[in-house]
Amino acid sequence: MTFVVTEACVRCKYTDCVSVCPVECFHEGPEFLVIDPAACIDCGVCVPECPAEAIFAEEDLPADQVEFVAINARLANEWPLITAARDPLPDADEWANVKDKKHYLFESA
Repeated sequence: MTFVVTEACVRCKYTDCVSVCPVECFHEGPEFLVIDPAACIDCGVCVPECPAEAIFAEEDLPADQVEFVAINARLANEWPLITAARDPLPDADEWANVKDKKHYLFESA
């Protein structure tokens, strides 16, 4: 099992999760963060830190978010590692509760 960043992170990119991760398994893209499943140690400390509630244990993923397992794995191999918290995207609070925003991820990836 690993933890997975889901669609709720798109266009928010809060990095509170990054600052608590003991193994540096987060990778950063232009609109989104992902977890490297090969590096994640399944500790779960990132989950309560996410203001957008975008991180789930793989086994607890909502059915409409299952594709994010593959998205996290693929993009973790393409995007650079992020090891320290940064400011979220400027309009993150406006996007935090928006649904159906996956298409924005693929526009910028």
